[in-house]
Amino acid sequence: MTPEPLDLISTLLNQARAAGADAADAVYITRVAHAAQVRNGMAEELERSETCDLGLRVFVGHRSAIVSATSLDPARFDPLVTQALAMARVVPEDRFAGLCDQAVHGHVDAAGLDLLDTAEPSTADLIERARTAEAAALAIRGVSNTNGASASAGRMDILLMTSAGFSGAYARSSHSISASVVAGQGTGMQRDYDYHSAVHLSDLEDAATIGRHAGERTVARLNPVRPRTGRMPIVLDPRISTSLLSHLSGAVNGISIARGTSFLKERMGQRIMDAGITIIADPLRVRGLGAHPFDGEGVRTQPLTIVKDGVLQTWALDARSARQLGLVSNGCASRGASSPPSPSLGSLYMQPGAVTPQDLMADIGEGIYVTELMGSAINGITGDYSRGAAGFMIRDGQLAEPVAELTVAGNLVDMFARMQPASDLQFRRVTNAPTVRIDDMMIAGA
Repeated sequence: MTPEPLDLISTLLNQARAAGADAADAVYITRVAHAAQVRNGMAEELERSETCDLGLRVFVGHRSAIVSATSLDPARFDPLVTQALAMARVVPEDRFAGLCDQAVHGHVDAAGLDLLDTAEPSTADLIERARTAEAAALAIRGVSNTNGASASAGRMDILLMTSAGFSGAYARSSHSISASVVAGQGTGMQRDYDYHSAVHLSDLEDAATIGRHAGERTVARLNPVRPRTGRMPIVLDPRISTSLLSHLSGAVNGISIARGTSFLKERMGQRIMDAGITIIADPLRVRGLGAHPFDGEGVRTQPLTIVKDGVLQTWALDARSARQLGLVSNGCASRGASSPPSPSLGSLYMQPGAVTPQDLMADIGEGIYVTELMGSAINGITGDYSRGAAGFMIRDGQLAEPVAELTVAGNLVDMFARMQPASDLQFRRVTNAPTVRIDDMMIAGA
């Protein structure tokens, strides 16, 4: 009988300890991905891949090293352990290194999170789904060409074990569909897209709906103008407002705080957003795209309130950054097979506001509704913000002509303080936010 992966990883850790490691952990990640892409109704690319990655981390005193392999082969364990220990003994000491003291002693799985869908679409299923999306997009009047449509399905299995007694395992499935098309001709062409991903196939949005939205969004962008230069409100489409949470995530990352390179480093316990705004990382959301029952160091995950009623509540911490700050890990460690753990906030979302998007912009005489952001000139130390953008003018509370070739600029400290969320939160991504309004932004246009 072939040994189970957890048994093999246990053997690997025992070999590491016997060879001289004071402590060790190992992560084993396997992935199966199946995808189809079509263009003009023809299958253009078919892909199926199966990969596995094994990462071994060893500690010798306050020194550590990581080695990785692409198979869980017991014949490779001895050289893997020898290599890891040899590396660990020559690297500089790190007094903050070590296994996480908050890790669970025992086994953890994903019971109750419903993260695995046993449906396995065939290649023909994926091709048909992509064709349906593309055909729906091309059927929209004004669409002139296609960048293609794709459909995919996959599964990822994660196993983690430490020499201190933690073991954990879970699997997560994924299904997705996307379409991207072009409208117009020559130098007047515009493109846009739509996509959706879900853990379970039954939760995946209909392919024809995805395609229709892609076509409608593309045609709506035809014949854009440049807005005037000046200060005015902006309203961020939910596809774009999630980027604000990404900037927040980077600013509360424990590594940035420990290094003093975050514009929020002195703001713990202070109001950074309007009263009523709450932002939560919830890795235990059932069927959540980013859900996970334990972090990269074996700490059991739990919902974490980052901002409550506008007040900053916590940093995102792994064991090392927590020790640097004199705190304890709060289950935010993320790692791959060949890299050490580092803090990361997954399943982050902003709670919805009380008004609809239409009511949110009803009093805007002149503003910009942003549907796309390009480039990134974000200073993590000062919070200075500048990005290229496209979207639509807002005139007297209504969406008007499309705009492009503009720059939106400000400072994230001020932007966070002026954010106003609408009521249209939907969980479609790993990070989710409703429509968001921010007043008094600098617009560089014509």
